[in-house]
Amino acid sequence: MGFSHSILQSHGLNERELIILRAIVHLYVLHAIPVGSRVLSKYLERESPLSPATIRNVMSDLEERDYITHPHTSAGRIPTDKGYRLYVDALMEQEHPTVEETNLVVSDLSLSLRENVLRDASRLLGSLSQNLALVQLPQFTNVLVKKVEMFLVTAEKILVVLALESDIVQTLTIETQLNTNQRSLEDVSRLINERILDKPLSQIHLMFPEVMSDSKEPLPMLVRLFVSHVGNLTVSNPSMVHVAGRNNLLAHPEFVDPERLRSVIELVENEDVIIHVLGTSVEDNVVSVRIGNELDNSNMLDYSMVSTTYRVGSAVGSVGLIGPKRMQYSRMMNLVQMVSVALSKNLADK
Repeated sequence: MGFSHSILQSHGLNERELIILRAIVHLYVLHAIPVGSRVLSKYLERESPLSPATIRNVMSDLEERDYITHPHTSAGRIPTDKGYRLYVDALMEQEHPTVEETNLVVSDLSLSLRENVLRDASRLLGSLSQNLALVQLPQFTNVLVKKVEMFLVTAEKILVVLALESDIVQTLTIETQLNTNQRSLEDVSRLINERILDKPLSQIHLMFPEVMSDSKEPLPMLVRLFVSHVGNLTVSNPSMVHVAGRNNLLAHPEFVDPERLRSVIELVENEDVIIHVLGTSVEDNVVSVRIGNELDNSNMLDYSMVSTTYRVGSAVGSVGLIGPKRMQYSRMMNLVQMVSVALSKNLADK
């Protein structure tokens, strides 16, 4: 299999170097064992017959240019972050989910209740990928408001029901010391609905400039409380992510080492890190792959993340997975994309 001139030119590697790098990544992904020259020579004997000595020379050049490295005193080589990056961008072959896997995702999510579909999607993705699967609830910054209702639960507690586009319903509880009643809440709801119908949540604070002062009157104070609490919905919240497959990471051989095992435990127990990484640098409807140091987090150096977005009306959520850098990137990218498409379709239909 030849490589395009642009690949050869942009990375400054010749075809032989690219063939050997691709083979090293492929074999290491499959077996989790550093790849030696004799193994490579046998593996490549049909595609590109090369002697172990020739391969050792090429491996030395690739190592000097930081595409591969050798762990400890092993004679074999493993890819670096730079080597994985080139593999993902230009060298890997496509590996799609099977028909059975596709049918499983489509059928399971179509049968899920709307309130369970995101959790079920994370469970399916974790099971199929054998990695840590993540589905974050949609970020409501740009979602449009259709109706607001407020109910007095107790003398000090108000329930707010937000009906958003695409039949999304969000509830929140406001605690207050104000002396109010249900009729006052209905007046406030009416005022709010007149101002914010078909406006995005992110603009709510702009709709009520006259009540954002220090007025002590009950009605403006209730509106101010509403605006303040609803504004929190537009901020990413760690509790708004479904995480599945925590035990999957422990099954990967690279995490058997006690030091690596500790990093896995710290990761799965720290959802703040997961949320932060998942929520950054995800382009709408594009599958993103970030490898090791590209995640810009010291807790994530041993991992890669594959992620993309899904849509519920104007709201955008994230779906992704975290696994060892030694992952089947093409398959993982296609699994994430498949779950994203199924989620968007099912949420639009429900």
